[in-house]
Amino acid sequence: MIHDDEYYYSIIRKNVKKYRKEKKLTQQELADMTELSREYICDIENDSRNKHLTIAVLGRVADALRVDIACFFKR
Repeated sequence: MIHDDEYYYSIIRKNVKKYRKEKKLTQQELADMTELSREYICDIENDSRNKHLTIAVLGRVADALRVDIACFFKR
């Protein structure tokens, strides 16, 4: 089966939120750790918003959450 970009973005969004909550971090705390805005973190996590992120940004989030970037792609 071939998936489109939105399929993968949806998986990434859910995983970013999951790992952030597991680490008991607020969106603001994660934003501060990644030098991104809280609004940007909210956009990443929210399926109803159309925020596409770069691999570099995803790497910053993974580093801040101390997870392997590949974890964001697991269903």
